Amino acid sequence: MIRKRSLMRRTAVVAAAGAAALVLAACGGSGGDGGSAGHGGHAATAPSSAPSSASASASASQGQHNAADVAFAKGMIPHHRQAVEMADLAPGRARSAEVKKLAADIKKAQDPEIRTLSGWLTSWGEDVPAEGAMDHSTHDMSGMGGMGGMGGMGGMGGIMTAEEMTGLENASGKAFDTAFTELMIKHHEGAVEMARTEQADGAHGPARKMAGEIIDSQSAEIEQMNALLGKD
Repeated sequence: MIRKRSLMRRTAVVAAAGAAALVLAACGGSGGDGGSAGHGGHAATAPSSAPSSASASASASQGQHNAADVAFAKGMIPHHRQAVEMADLAPGRARSAEVKKLAADIKKAQDPEIRTLSGWLTSWGEDVPAEGAMDHSTHDMSGMGGMGGMGGMGGMGGIMTAEEMTGLENASGKAFDTAFTELMIKHHEGAVEMARTEQADGAHGPARKMAGEIIDSQSAEIEQMNALLGKD
């Protein structure tokens, strides 16, 4: 009788140990193969996948762009180049120290923006406008009423014609100061309008941010130039 009880107890212990081993194996197997039943499967993958998906989302947001962003970059590059070209004339022709400083500030602000805009176009697989694009545009526009020839380049406004640029190059002293200021006001007004279009229609966050900075800085410079004209 005692032997039978002992045998039964041993059998129960062995059975219990076997069942426990099966449970442990099941838990271990499900965690290792990524099955849905394991405790460790979800706990291990959830934390690691969250940062990567968030990073991917942020990356996609930074890289997202549309046709308005491309038009903004392709239009603003030659627009800025002409402003820099105008500013380069000031040191040797302007009489007013304020005009010379304004020209230096314009060049300092717009040169880096040209590089940034060019970098965006390259990263988007788009062509960067050639250095001489503005020269050709001004000549083509001379008989088209100013903006008529710019429809394919973002509808740029305030662009100087070849004749206006030649007149500015040939001016000096107070005549240069006045011509430069009047032409740059129109030039800035065109850039502000382009920037407003980008803010309304663009999708690329950094481009829309730049557009806001252009609106703020060039609107302030327009006020400054209007004040300069009022002093004459």
